[in-house]
Amino acid sequence: MKDSPATESLLRSAQHSAAVASRLEPEGARLLVSWAASESELREAQRLRYRVFVTEMGACLSPPAGTPAGLDADYFDAYCDHLLVRAVSHDETIDGRLVGTYRVLPPSAALRAGGFYADTEFDLAPLAGLRAQAVELGRACVDPEWRSGSVIMALWSALGRYMQAHKLETMIGSASIGLADGGLSAGRLWQHLRCNHLVELRLRVRPYTPLVYGADTVGLAASVRISSPVPVMPPLIKGYLRCGARLLGPPAFDAAFNTADLPMMMRLDDLPARHRAHFLRATAS
Repeated sequence: MKDSPATESLLRSAQHSAAVASRLEPEGARLLVSWAASESELREAQRLRYRVFVTEMGACLSPPAGTPAGLDADYFDAYCDHLLVRAVSHDETIDGRLVGTYRVLPPSAALRAGGFYADTEFDLAPLAGLRAQAVELGRACVDPEWRSGSVIMALWSALGRYMQAHKLETMIGSASIGLADGGLSAGRLWQHLRCNHLVELRLRVRPYTPLVYGADTVGLAASVRISSPVPVMPPLIKGYLRCGARLLGPPAFDAAFNTADLPMMMRLDDLPARHRAHFLRATAS
């Protein structure tokens, strides 16, 4: 899988106040999902992103000039729709705290922005025929105290409704893997997943800055094929794959975040039947 109050969203009027509730620790808490509709709500999302990506993960970002301290902001934010998940409870001990966010760049906004964020990392020319009905997902972010999986499921349910409302078919984005081991885990994961989860040749993309693994790539590929156990898979990537996502190509090196970014694509038509009811839950009337 990076909006200003002026962002044109087809869902604003119908869904800003709509909520998706689910049980979560602590007992009695609910999750409310909405789309950012003001500058202050965008700032909340950017503050959460900063806490996770910079404070927790050590990213070294270069925000636009004039960005207040403590915010993760970039050029694409002004063109995106920002999905928010808040935690609330009846006893007011948790009252509207932002615990998750995602940003979504629809095709019309991507045209105004000059492309997707992924265009800065990959040559997406093979996807030209899909772009008119594709959205880019990015900056997936969940508060460390709320990583039970319920927040991600609430985000994905809202994304499904977004796709249906906009009559869109494809999601693209990058899934990040940390590089604390010099890229060895990321390389092993790529070599493992490429065997069964890679798109057809005509859709494969090329990273502008390929990841250089912490070992010889030929030897690494051989060791993975012959004797290595299945690499540890980040939960977000595992969730994407369970929903029918496929890899678009090898990972790019993201120096700002110090991550390996795996380009991925998911089509609504490829959703397994067991996930369709949740992901494509009908929009509340």
